[in-house]
Amino acid sequence: MVGAGRQLAFDLPHRPATGRDDFLVTPSNAKAVALIDLWPDWPANSLILFGPPGSGKSHLAAVWHEMTGAAISGPSDLREDAVPRLLDKGALVIEDAPGEPLDEPAFFHLLNLAREQKAYVLITAQQAPIAWNIALPDLLSRLKAAPAIQLGAPDDVLLRGVLVKLFADRQIGIDEAIVSYLLSRMPRELAAARTLVAEIDRRAFEERAEVTRNFVAKIVGDITSPGLFADEEG
Repeated sequence: MVGAGRQLAFDLPHRPATGRDDFLVTPSNAKAVALIDLWPDWPANSLILFGPPGSGKSHLAAVWHEMTGAAISGPSDLREDAVPRLLDKGALVIEDAPGEPLDEPAFFHLLNLAREQKAYVLITAQQAPIAWNIALPDLLSRLKAAPAIQLGAPDDVLLRGVLVKLFADRQIGIDEAIVSYLLSRMPRELAAARTLVAEIDRRAFEERAEVTRNFVAKIVGDITSPGLFADEEG
């Protein structure tokens, strides 16, 4: 099932993530990637990655998990009695901080113990710690001292590369018109790219159809989830 137009290739730096996925490096995530690469020579033992949904925080956390064998937990796992166990592997990912409600004394204890044990903590969040409404001054001070890197929403370079990679993984040839069409209509989220390509692949297999621009446009038109795609113009 190959589109009729010129097939695309991409030439972006990439690294293995989980399984056969690749993580593509573009200006929207380059600073965060550089700090992940710097491990274990981080400027502090804790690092915070923050940015909007779909910006790649969890994907980078998965990359770091593969590098370090880190445990993975959420803010709800932070309890005083659980802190030593969370640091058993010497590295910990805390996803989607701060959570609600956050056990601030337990979080402070975790960061202190990690520093004492020379363990590493990677924290992902949608906002910088200053916006978490932290009431415990010592915790806020500790978080503000940690390097915090913002990931922007995926730019067109990243989304284009991800789309081409996802189609290539499924052995679907595509052309420039298809990618440009999708970029103009999809949300600026990596998860949306994965969902969209999976649906195109499923429909193409079921209908034994060639993946052309018209076929893709029909699928986009059939997607009815509110707010998933902008209305087509013209």
